[in-house]
Amino acid sequence: MSFNQDFVDKLLPKFNKAFQDMESLESGKISNPDEKRMVGHYWLRAPELAPNDEIRKEITEPLIKIKQFVTKIHQGTIKPPSASKFTDVLCVGIGGSALGPQFVSDALAPCQAPMSIHFVDNTDPEGIDKTIHQIGERLKSTLVIVTTKSGKTPETRNGMLEVQHAYEMQGLKFESHAVAVTMPGSLMDEIANEWLERFPMQDWVGGRTSELSAVGLLPAALQGIDIDEMLIGAKEMDEATRVKSLKDNPSALLALAWFYSGNGKGEKDMVVLPYKDSLLLFSRYLQQLVMESLGKEKDLDGNIVHQGIAVYGNKGSTDQHAYVQQLRDGVSNFFATFIEVLQDGQNNPLELEPGVTSGDYLSIFLQGTRQALYENGRDSITISIPQVKPRTIGALIAMYERTISFYASLVNINAYHQPGVEAGKQMAASILNLQTKVQAIMKQTSGEISIETLALQTGYPDEIEAVYKIVRHLAANNRNIALEGDLSNLLSLKVSAI
Repeated sequence: MSFNQDFVDKLLPKFNKAFQDMESLESGKISNPDEKRMVGHYWLRAPELAPNDEIRKEITEPLIKIKQFVTKIHQGTIKPPSASKFTDVLCVGIGGSALGPQFVSDALAPCQAPMSIHFVDNTDPEGIDKTIHQIGERLKSTLVIVTTKSGKTPETRNGMLEVQHAYEMQGLKFESHAVAVTMPGSLMDEIANEWLERFPMQDWVGGRTSELSAVGLLPAALQGIDIDEMLIGAKEMDEATRVKSLKDNPSALLALAWFYSGNGKGEKDMVVLPYKDSLLLFSRYLQQLVMESLGKEKDLDGNIVHQGIAVYGNKGSTDQHAYVQQLRDGVSNFFATFIEVLQDGQNNPLELEPGVTSGDYLSIFLQGTRQALYENGRDSITISIPQVKPRTIGALIAMYERTISFYASLVNINAYHQPGVEAGKQMAASILNLQTKVQAIMKQTSGEISIETLALQTGYPDEIEAVYKIVRHLAANNRNIALEGDLSNLLSLKVSAI
C-alpha cells in the first residue's frame, strides 16, 4: 500500500473515535438497532469482560455442556438406536450457521477425524438429496445439528424437514439423531424439545460473528478440533487489537489499508488469496462477514452512502492461472490480500531439484505475484501466520471481526444490522404468497387461461412476470400445471391444470 504519513495523520482523529466506539461496543452498548440487542461476540472468548454475571453464565455453561456432550458422543455413551456409535455429523443451517463451520472444518479437521462432517446449507432439493446419498447407510449413525437462531429461517427449516423425511424413509427416528443450536424460547427450541440435546445461541451474537459460539464450536469439537485453542487465539488477538495505537494494532492497520485502497467508499474489491489449500473457504467466510456488515445504504446520520466492499477469491497459486493476469494488467478495481503460511507442513519434504521443495515454490509464487502487482501500481496486503492451527484460525477470525468494527466507524455506518437481508426475506415471502394464490386459482380453473388473466385473478395484475416464473417452475416440476405456447412471447402462453 502506497499511502504516506500525511494520509495516516489525517485519519488519526477517525481512528481515535473508532477506538472509543469499540470500547463502547464491548462495554455492552445497544448496537443492533433492528433487534435492540448488544453486540458481544468478543465476550465468547473472554467471559470475564461481559457486563454482568448472567451473560457470563451464557458463555461458560454452554461451553462446558458442549465438551461433556462431545465426550459422550465420542465414547458412545450417547449413541443412535441402530448403531454402536455416531460416525458422522450432518449440519443443517445457512449463512453464518454454515459458512464458519465449513471454513473451520476445511482448515482444521484432522485426516483421521473421529467423525466425518457434511452440510445442508441451501434449500436446493437436488443438493440435499446428493448429501443424503453420500452419507448412505451411515445415516443411521449420523448426528444431525440444526442451527437457527429463531427457527423461522426458511432454508434451514426446509433442510431440516427434508433430512427428517430421509430418516423416516429409512425407518429411523429423527429425534434420536438430532440436536439443535438455537435461542432459548425460540420456535426451534420448542420443536427440538424431545431431541437428544439443545445448545443455546446468545441473542447478542449475530450469525456472521457466531463461529466461536456453540454454532461453530459444537461441530468443530465433534471433529476433534481443539476449540479451547481457537478461543485462546481469538482472545490473544482481541487483546492485541484493543491497543489504542494505529501502528501497533493489526485490525486498525487492516482497516487503514481498506480505507486507503477504496478511498473510504469501497471503490475497490477485496481479492483474498490464501496460499494454502486448507484455507480455500476463507474467502467465502469473509464474504458474509465483510459484505453483510459493511454493505449499507445509509450512514449513521441517515445520508445515502451505499457503502460496502465486495469480496471474492480462492487460493494461491491455483488462481494465479485464473485471474492474476487481469489483476496485474487489467482494470485496477481491487486490492489483494495474500495469506501466507510460513510452515509447509511436511516433515520430510521431497527435493524436486537440489535445495527446492514444493513448499518453496508456493512461497516463491506468492512473493513473485505480490511483487508483480506492486510494480504495476496494484495494492496488496500480506498477512503471515506460522501455520494453520486452531490458535491461528481463532486469531484470524478475531482480527477480521475487529477490522469490521473499525472500518465501520471510519465510514460512519452500523456494521451490526442487515435491513437489506430482511427486505429480501420479505419479498420472498410475498412471492410464496402469490404462488399459493396461483395454485388455488388453477385448482378451480377448467381449460386454458392466459398468464395475463391469471395475474389479474390473483389480484396482482402488474405481477405478470412473477406469475409467469411461478407457473414455469411448477410446470417444469410436474406440479399439476401445464404451460403451452411460444416461450418467446410471454403473453401468448396458456396455463392449464392437469
